[in-house]
Amino acid sequence: MRAKSPRYGAARVISKLGLGSRTQAAQWIKEGRVRVNGRQVKDPEFPVNQASDRITLDGRENAPPRLVIMLNKPRGLVTSTRDEQGRDTVYRCFAAADLPWLAPVGRLDKASEGLLLFSNDPAWAARVTHPSSGPDKTYHVQIARVPDAALLEHLERGAQVDGELLRAKKASLVRGGQKNAWLEIVLDEGRNRQIRRLLSAFDIAVLRLLRVSVGNLQLGDLAKGAWRTLSEQEIESLASAAPWIPNAP
Repeated sequence: MRAKSPRYGAARVISKLGLGSRTQAAQWIKEGRVRVNGRQVKDPEFPVNQASDRITLDGRENAPPRLVIMLNKPRGLVTSTRDEQGRDTVYRCFAAADLPWLAPVGRLDKASEGLLLFSNDPAWAARVTHPSSGPDKTYHVQIARVPDAALLEHLERGAQVDGELLRAKKASLVRGGQKNAWLEIVLDEGRNRQIRRLLSAFDIAVLRLLRVSVGNLQLGDLAKGAWRTLSEQEIESLASAAPWIPNAP
């Protein structure tokens, strides 16, 4: 038997469509500006099937305006909307903001920090995160040793880890001390915990891992835990670095 699509409150569905925040949607509904299948509704909790019901705002089936934001993710937060273990997630950084539904574009693990994107446009996000065509991602990684030229070459040549060839597109020394150093590592593909697993294959401990850029979008001086909206030019620049892939979402 085919499962029925779930129904949610109208304000929640409007927010998930990216038309506005849930608070804004509730106000629009109370003002009588929203119709479901041609019927005016004034209850923000009116049950709606997002997959099959026709929702209009001011008589129009509005396509949500595309929104992309960048966050300087702090260390210790999970890249998830919610966590079964009760750990803090990246959405804690948006708690005081009135934002529509946004999904992470790619991920950073709990111990990693730096540039993390969010968007309400799944097709755009799929282009940016496509493993073979998405823009390069640059990381600064503090390791518990001082590398030599041979090690940097090994990181670019790669290593087999759990049946996968993990490699850096480019690995270079940023600065070094007596016992540790900072590397710049550029990836042209996205695999789970790729940098940590690659370095572990060479018995190298990671002290800090910070994503500093995606394509030509730089983290810059954005404060830890702060976020900002990307301009349309920045959004298009990231998409142009990721040519459209036939049959991609």
